[in-house]
Amino acid sequence: MSVTHSPELHARLIERIPTVTGRELSEWFDTLEKGPGLTRCLERTNWLADEYGLSHGYAQAIVQEHDRRRRNRMPVPDQRTGSSSR
Repeated sequence: MSVTHSPELHARLIERIPTVTGRELSEWFDTLEKGPGLTRCLERTNWLADEYGLSHGYAQAIVQEHDRRRRNRMPVPDQRTGSSSR
């Protein structure tokens, strides 16, 4: 999937996810990992958007951030406390 968000927009979307969705980014990552075995970014984006009523932009940002962190094996910080969880 091609990146359609600028790095700045992507960062703003990621920052706003807990406020907009009521769920932490780590919770969305768990949802993706426990969801259907979709492999393509667009499929996972569409699944999140359809299943959870997310806008396509937020769903795409979640999928892209999930993939980026998995590639880099980065821990997911708890956005409320700032600590990392693995």
